[in-house]
Amino acid sequence: MTTPPQTATETALARRWKLEINMGTADEPDWQLCPGITEFQWTAAPNHEDSSEYDGEGWAGNDKTGQAWEVVATFNRKVSPDSTVYSPVHEAIRLAFFANGDASRNHLRFLDRKGGPEAYEGRALPVWEPQGGPYTALDQIQCTWTGTGPLTPITNPLAV
Repeated sequence: MTTPPQTATETALARRWKLEINMGTADEPDWQLCPGITEFQWTAAPNHEDSSEYDGEGWAGNDKTGQAWEVVATFNRKVSPDSTVYSPVHEAIRLAFFANGDASRNHLRFLDRKGGPEAYEGRALPVWEPQGGPYTALDQIQCTWTGTGPLTPITNPLAV
């Protein structure tokens, strides 16, 4: 007897996304969790150019000529109990923001933490923005990564 295929009936949750930063090298990656994320969004907007011609008999034509991507995450800053050491991943992001050249890029990937099919990888420039707030606020950072090169769909390493 065969098992019937599952039907998608539940609503996916935004918190399914997991963001990781490569703390190793391209040859020997060391993917580590960016901890404390409270909000996460990503976009990959295509650039469409009008390619309309008389031969289209009045119908517009368009061609995709490029694509840009961006990831925006807000996270609670993680620190040691004596407040002297921050999360190594958070520090890698912050230090890339202040660097130039290749050191100014984070190699990142984001994926469905439950092993679903969505997973992406790329290199991006971070913009580090402390959120401040009143004396009762948590130390939060909003980081916007602007892609430098392709955002590549990958096989989710958590897929079963």
